[in-house]
Amino acid sequence: MYSIKVDKDIIIGIEQMDINLLIPHEKVVLDKKEILKNNLKYKDDDLIISTILICSESNMIIDGHHRYTALKELGHSKIPVTLINYFSDKIITDKEDSFSKKEIILNSKRKNLYDPKSTKHLIYCNNNKEWFPITLISSLYLFKSNKI
Repeated sequence: MYSIKVDKDIIIGIEQMDINLLIPHEKVVLDKKEILKNNLKYKDDDLIISTILICSESNMIIDGHHRYTALKELGHSKIPVTLINYFSDKIITDKEDSFSKKEIILNSKRKNLYDPKSTKHLIYCNNNKEWFPITLISSLYLFKSNKI
């Protein structure tokens, strides 16, 4: 199911969630968001999309800000997410783990967003004994349109 092997306690579940419950922590690159939005706009009612990774405790978006913003602007009320155990020691905020996870969550709740791509979350692969981009644990999801 995943392209890397991670601890079983990291992925809590995959579901559709009310888009208004999600909390971004980074701004988006407007050009990239517009391109994605235009691609999504012309799809059929069924869409295969990568899930957005969120912290299972805070609903903060860890990976997928551009998808989230594009889907929100297109009027979707629910979007596919992968809930993860963000506080696992197998997840770091960048190569140096230079950001505090608690601070990232606190800033996101205060709407004090980081610049785009400030954090580059990584996850530890047990098989390779290496760190990989966390986006690799996103799942492809058959997403039925649910525009407001």
